Amino acid sequence: MENHKPNSELPPIPAKRYFTIGEVSELCGVKAHVLRYWEQEFTQLKPVKRSGNRRYYQHHEVLLIRRIRELLYEQGFTISGARNRLGQPGQIEGGAAASAAMQNVAALRHE
Repeated sequence: MENHKPNSELPPIPAKRYFTIGEVSELCGVKAHVLRYWEQEFTQLKPVKRSGNRRYYQHHEVLLIRRIRELLYEQGFTISGARNRLGQPGQIEGGAAASAAMQNVAALRHE
């Protein structure tokens, strides 16, 4: 099993509109094939697909991926358990808001 960094050690998310799968992979510490698999398992994860089926993720999806990663790798949820947890009202928004706040604090510290 791979050694995964905690979400708190991941790089800050840049202020961009879209991210490629490679960028998301680096920002979230998850390999591209895992991201593609998670798209099938988590219906909330719907990157925009453009020419040649290239995936472009928006900021809120990067936050969602970090939340999924946290549930699976740090809290020990199964895919099914994480899916159920994210399906509860307020889970995506709450996790995303907390993660966004942490990102803003990290960005301010680097300035």
